[in-house]
Amino acid sequence: MLVVEDENVLADAIAEWLRREAFAVDVAYDGAAALERLAVHAYDVVVLDRDLPVVHGDDVCRSIVDSGGQSRVLMLTAAAAVRERVAGLALGADDYLPKPFAMVELSARVHALTRRTRPAAPPRLSRRGVLVDPARREVYRDGRYVALSRKEFAVLAELLRADGAVVSAEELLDRAWDEHIDPFTNVVRVTVMKLRRKLGDPPVIETVPGVGYQIR
Repeated sequence: MLVVEDENVLADAIAEWLRREAFAVDVAYDGAAALERLAVHAYDVVVLDRDLPVVHGDDVCRSIVDSGGQSRVLMLTAAAAVRERVAGLALGADDYLPKPFAMVELSARVHALTRRTRPAAPPRLSRRGVLVDPARREVYRDGRYVALSRKEFAVLAELLRADGAVVSAEELLDRAWDEHIDPFTNVVRVTVMKLRRKLGDPPVIETVPGVGYQIR
């Protein structure tokens, strides 16, 4: 997802909070930088401050809507009046959160918007004895609790959401890491290796040579 906020401290705090929720997060500090990233990346959710420099948040929102993509927009603003919220939603924003706000509410709204960018998935994901609870960030294998890092959790959740389909390393890299990751890194292979070790036997993550990974 993309966080667009011109208050650098707040932008970085939101990004770090969402990364703790196992999201891959990019940050832009003005509207022009946001449009540059949106032209390159397909984001599930854009957390968008309305009062941005260079290019106003309203224009960024219009661009997202006009692009016809699936990005959901959570608009932030210091203006809490009803007419301001209505105006933001009229631009095409999917949700509206006035400042100041609680981070727990922000992440709850982001989780809700993320579910709307993909086919409906159950609140908990399970397959082959592996159970993932995204809300609590808990993982179990045949009833045994498994402690995972944020990236391991994100990769496992993506594999389970695929419902048996193969997920390429490129797709996992795009969804679990931010834009600064080296596209030629072997971090996906290493993460999958660690996941297999932590989940134990019998192995549930299969490698499809030249294609990607799956949990059938």
